Amino acid sequence: MGTTALSDSILILGAGGFVGTHLVRTLAERGEQVIAVSRQPIDLALANVDIIIGEPNEPEHFLPLLRRSRAVIHTASRSTPGSSAGHAMAELQHNLRPTLALLQALQTHPQSNLLYLSSGGSLYATAPEELATESSPVRPRSYHGASKITAEHFIGAWCSQYGGGATILRPSNIYGPGQYERTGFGIVPTGLGKISRGETLPVWGDGSAIRDYLYIEDFVALCIATLATPMSDGARVLNAGSGAGVSLNELFNVMEAVTGRVLQRSYDTGRAVDAPRVVMDASLARQHYGWNATTLLHEGIANTWAWFNTILP
Repeated sequence: MGTTALSDSILILGAGGFVGTHLVRTLAERGEQVIAVSRQPIDLALANVDIIIGEPNEPEHFLPLLRRSRAVIHTASRSTPGSSAGHAMAELQHNLRPTLALLQALQTHPQSNLLYLSSGGSLYATAPEELATESSPVRPRSYHGASKITAEHFIGAWCSQYGGGATILRPSNIYGPGQYERTGFGIVPTGLGKISRGETLPVWGDGSAIRDYLYIEDFVALCIATLATPMSDGARVLNAGSGAGVSLNELFNVMEAVTGRVLQRSYDTGRAVDAPRVVMDASLARQHYGWNATTLLHEGIANTWAWFNTILP
């Protein structure tokens, strides 16, 4: 199948989201030409960023964008583990369909490297003493997680059939400045919002669930590193996490220490979609890219709170 000469742009899907916005800004500031695709208008007035408003979900929607691109970063997602509960068809329509349309379009552009943001927290289920590695068993407890691992397999199949190169990142819980409050998306902005308004935070379970929290700038640094050199043929899966397990209650204590305020909480029955513990080993990312998460949780929460205060009414 014939191919088309590519330009030097980097195509970012989900450019209006938390991670996408950081990637657009960082890449543009590094002098990259960026094609930023977002469902809604985004406030990024940068000369080397071409903003396209829309939600491509057919192969022909992607083809003109791929002709201009040397790499694709797929950050777009319409769900979380909690929001996907009971909505299997929504995963098919809003997450899998656009991804499969992209892969079909990429069949004629296999030299476009693909960076796909999967998930760590919604895929792994580890024992208390274990760190999840890329070879750990994958047991999605939610439709969101199931669609992520499905997308990973389709990406692997595209690589095998068409000689494509892909890096699949499985990030832990990403947080930081720029992450707005949104129901079901991100415990850090939700908690800080409740603190700022003196409201009570509803907590699923008893607060003992352990997660790995990764600061946005650390994650973006890994994304940039994966794009720095052409990807080899095939799909490589890499964990992206801090390697430190923190319970929800410990996270709340850090928020209180940073803000100097009390976070009121009400505890309820835990959810089936939530694993009791997910902490990830990112040794492969360190091995391949010399990458480490360097931002301590207290520092990251302090930076996030400082930004949060700039947007408070």
